[in-house]
Parts: sequence; C-alpha cells; structure tokens
Amino acid sequence: MPIDEEGLSLVGAAGVPFGDHDYDADALRSKYAEERAKRQGNPYRGVLPDLVGDLARYLDDPYSEFTPRDPVVDPDVDVVVIGTGWAGLVAAVRMRELGVRRLRVIDKAGDVGGVWYWNRYPGVMCDVESYIYMPLLEELNYIPKDKYSKAAEIFGHAQAVAKKYDLYDQGLFQTAVTDLSWDEQAKRWTVSTDRGDDLRSRFVIIADGNFHRLKLPAIPGLAEFGGHSFHSSRWDYKYTGGDSEGGLVGLKGKRVGVIGTAATAAQIVPHLAQWSDHLYVFQRTPPTVGERNNHPTEPDFADQLTPGWQWRRMRNFTSLVVGGVEPEDLVDDGWTQFYYAVTSDPAFKGRSRTEIAAIMEDANFRHMEALRARIDSLVTDPAVAEKLKPWYAYFCTRPCFHDEYLPTFNRPNVTLVDTQGKGVERLTANAAVVAGVEYEVDCLVFSTGFEYDTSYTRKTGFEITGVGGRKISEKWADGYQTLHGFTTAGFPNLLISPGANMQATITHNVTHCLQEYSFHFQYIVGEVLKRGVATFDTDPVAETEWVQHIEAHARDNAAFLESCTPNRFNREGNFDLRSIRNANAVGSPLEFFDRMQRWRETGDLPGIILSR
Repeated sequence: MPIDEEGLSLVGAAGVPFGDHDYDADALRSKYAEERAKRQGNPYRGVLPDLVGDLARYLDDPYSEFTPRDPVVDPDVDVVVIGTGWAGLVAAVRMRELGVRRLRVIDKAGDVGGVWYWNRYPGVMCDVESYIYMPLLEELNYIPKDKYSKAAEIFGHAQAVAKKYDLYDQGLFQTAVTDLSWDEQAKRWTVSTDRGDDLRSRFVIIADGNFHRLKLPAIPGLAEFGGHSFHSSRWDYKYTGGDSEGGLVGLKGKRVGVIGTAATAAQIVPHLAQWSDHLYVFQRTPPTVGERNNHPTEPDFADQLTPGWQWRRMRNFTSLVVGGVEPEDLVDDGWTQFYYAVTSDPAFKGRSRTEIAAIMEDANFRHMEALRARIDSLVTDPAVAEKLKPWYAYFCTRPCFHDEYLPTFNRPNVTLVDTQGKGVERLTANAAVVAGVEYEVDCLVFSTGFEYDTSYTRKTGFEITGVGGRKISEKWADGYQTLHGFTTAGFPNLLISPGANMQATITHNVTHCLQEYSFHFQYIVGEVLKRGVATFDTDPVAETEWVQHIEAHARDNAAFLESCTPNRFNREGNFDLRSIRNANAVGSPLEFFDRMQRWRETGDLPGIILSR
C-alpha cells in the first residue's frame, strides 16, 4: 500500500508534491540497476591524466596576469593557512579573532575566493541559498542581492572578508606550496613554494577545499584534438567573448561540444546554445534538474532578522536535508522540500526505523517520478526527453536546479549525444567520437569538475613530512588516519580542513561545515597559546579508536552508495578498503558538529597531547 494512503500527505509546506504517479517499485529498482550497469566499467573510469607538457595549458590562469616577485623569507610566522577559498578564509578569520597577527595565507590563484575565483563561466551561480551559503554575513552586515547569488557577488564577498580581516598584506598569491616539513628541533613547519619562498611557521592549517584540482577525463586522443578547448574553471572569454552574464558573441558560426552534464553544465549549456551555431552535449549520466525559481531578496528581508539568524537558518537547512524533524522550513527550496514534505507530517512521528526507511524510499521514488515527468512537460521531443531522464535515487548525485537547462534541448541547434553511460570514446583532430560516430566540433568545453577522493598529496600538490621524516603519503597509503578528520599523529601543530570522506562530515551546504571546522581550529590553537606549550599532537591510541569507529559504521551507508549510478560520491562504483576508511562520521552533520562542541567544552582536549 502506498505510504500516503497510511496518513502521510507527502506535500511540503510550499505545496510541492512528490507526484501522484503510480509506480512499480520492483520495476524501478530493476531499471535503476540496469542503468547503473551501463555506467559500470567505463574504460577510463578513475584514470586521470597528469596535466604536463601540452596539457599543462588547461591549468593556466586566464583571469590574472602573472606578477613576478622576489622570494619571501620569513622565519617567524605564527600561522600559515594554505588555501583562500571559504575553508581558508574562515580559518584565517578565526585566527584573527584569537589575536594572531603574524598570519600568512597562500594560494595558487591570483586572489582569494577558491572555486569562486576560478569558476567564472557564463551563468555561474550558487545552487544553495545565498543567505546560508555565504559565510560571515552578520559579521560584515551584508545581505545578498538574490536568493541564489551569482559568482561575481560571492567572489566580491570573499574579497570583502579578506579586506576586513587584513589578509591581503601578508598574503602570497599566484603561489603554490611545494613542500611542508616539520623541524623537530625548532618546533616549526618549513613551508616551501614554487616562488622560492621559505617560511617557518608555528602552526599550519591546510584548507585546500573539496574542489581544488581540476579534472579532465582521460579520453584517448585528448592531446591530439586540434580545435580550441578549455576547462569550465578556466573559461576562455578571449575566444568566446562575453562574460559570466552571457553574450558569447565569439561563438557565432562555431560548433561547440560540452563534455560533462552535472551542475556546471546545467548553467553553461543554455548560454552556449544561445550563441553557437550548433551545440553537442555529450552525456554520460543525466542529472536531476529541479526548478530553481531564483528571485531578488525581498526589500523587507533584513527587517525580519534577529541576531544569530544565519546560524539558525543554516542549522535548519542542514537538519532538514538529512531527514531531521524541524518545526518549520526556513529555506523552503528544492533541497529542503524533499524531506520536509515527509518529516513535517504528524503521521511521520513515532514510526519505527523500518517504517521510516519504507516512507523515505516511497518518497524518493515519487520525487524522481515527478522529476522525470517534469522533463516530459518541458522537452518536446519524446526521444530526447527519454534520454534526459535520470534513473537512480535522489541524492545519488548532487541535484541540480535550473529553469533553462531542459528547455534548451528544444532548440534546433542543440544535439544531445547520449553515450549510454560510456562517455566519449575518443577524440580526433576535429571531432568527438561516440559509438563510432564522429561529431565535428570547433571547440570543446570540459565541464568535468574537480578531482574528488583522490590521494591527499595528489589533491594538495605537495608532500607533508612529519616527525622522524615520516611522509603523510606513506601513513595514509591505505586510507586516512585522523582524529575527527582534523589532526593526525606524528604531524604536530598541523590542522586539516577535512574534505568529503575524510573522517569528519559533509553537508549539502559546504560552507556550514567549513565554519564549524574553523571553530575547532580556533579552539585548539587558542588552547596551545593560552597554556604556553610548544606543540600539540594526536594521541595514536585516540586516532586508532576514531579510525575503528569510522570503519565500523561506514558500511551503514554503503548499500545506498553501491546502488547508485557510478559517480564521484561512490568512487565510480569502486568500493575497497579506502572507501570504508575514507568515510564520513556516522550520524548527521549536526550530530558531528555538536559532538565536536562537547569535545571542546570538556576543556582537556581528549586525544590531544600537549608538549613543552
């Protein structure tokens, strides 16, 4: 019997239904498995090229002219923060709040902002509500212009944060760290860079973010393609013309191909279709695309706010998107409505875990049926609509929200090339080949995102050498070994802002995580300074206990991930020891945040060893 006939309305507070479509659960499970199998065994799955030689051009920064400078030698730094995306910025802000003045931030980009420095492609905006995504709004007394902010506004806010907290004067930009080594005698980290810098710092915070190293698929012939090509995070406006608002006049008369159909493609495809002579969208896996419904901030929005409003709104969102029960949905969008439609119903309360699992599966089936029906309503060609339908559970991949992506496939100059899960077969000098068919293009745009869950030193781009010369690549060869994701034994005075699957937690609103982490860094550094000790390190026993805790509970979510279409969240369908050890902490993000707060409130840093 359908769950809603047992008393659950499955209609959210905003009146958004999951759908009234009849469905056959067994048939859907079978269809999901069939579609998953198509994507399993991709010949270049997980094989990513090193971008050297001619491929190194994909890494070039098109946004800032390189500025030569002399090497910086600084033997007396208190804290070095590596990375100036939101992870690094909020960490640096917490250091400033501690009174740390000898603070240096380092980034290979030409400015702060992280992904919001690099992602300037046409149509780029945040897919999480700006009032909860953009950190430190209350501290800067700033209200975003729209419910979902465009990249330029987010980048500008990052710059404003850096200016307010005086992070530019001692910042080293267009600079990549090449080595990080612990000096046992001096009790300091030696930080070396590709600009010849030599810094000696008491503490180091690594905040390189989840999306740090751009990803190109290892398609045979990549180096031989003779047309123009670039990655979406290095948009070539000299070639396309226009800016992040559109106006890509340089594409007139051009045949363009887009490889990748996730969140970035949902934003760039409408612009490319508008200006190019013909657009080919090469699809491995269709995304879920819900309504965006963006709108300007209401004029009286700020008048209704009271101190602490952003944190209350963030916690409300984070609770709802993992199935938490909240008295109201403060954000009320495509993220929260999915769960709030179920958990807000009085009939939901008091159900057993088995009943809740059945309720959630039913809601998931209904929601996906509604999303597939939305495709039928927006795409006029039934054959194209069928190819655009996602056949997997909601949240298997990161949902997309866009109002122009699906209608774009009604344009006569747009061709959807569905690769049946296999991806582009190879590239020639002037074409992309799928199932033996050549699609000639003048330009290829790689909308393929960033590397995810690759080895830590590959992601950061440098080795870390700790006590006794032990390298972190050796210690973590079989998976992460940390305490709470933040520290690791044998690497004193080192704090790590954990990415996804690093034994901490993850939220759909990533900046909520990053700010919670920053309070942890602030507390540990503050205690070391207050107590007058030289170093902190992780107790190996406590570290082992945490790793065992992660491993013991990691399989709780394995069945869901293994059922999903291959993607970055399940390591393209490959599960091994690293998949289990490199997991998030059990429980919801709020449970993890609260656990860390209780840890701090003990006052004795359990699992941390202080040394004079």
